[in-house]
Amino acid sequence: MKTLETKSMVLLRHALKALRLPTVGAECEKVAHQCAADNADHLTYLLQLTQLELLEREKRAAERRLKAARFPTIKTLDTFDFTARPTVNMMLVTELARYEFIDYPLRLIAPNRPGVMQTKWVTTLVAT
Repeated sequence: MKTLETKSMVLLRHALKALRLPTVGAECEKVAHQCAADNADHLTYLLQLTQLELLEREKRAAERRLKAARFPTIKTLDTFDFTARPTVNMMLVTELARYEFIDYPLRLIAPNRPGVMQTKWVTTLVAT
């Protein structure tokens, strides 16, 4: 039985390489053992593998875009020195960086000239 599993894995890895699914090939055994231990069905197994592949592709695409941009240095919000710019509200910036405000847009109808209606989408942040 062990040789059949080994042969199947070799054929599976070859097919996954041809289909250009490297993360699925690298993670399939580990996820299979975990799904077997959790008594998960085959769709759960397939879902977990495809999610891993998608996450890895998104990560590589972001890395390629950063490399293509040719930034002299990569800077993140974590490295920003808020003490050097005391006018910048650190709480507001970190709250905005979480993008949670996008989930709760409010529609505002602003008065304008007679006969013209202006609609805007606004979001609010509540400081605590």
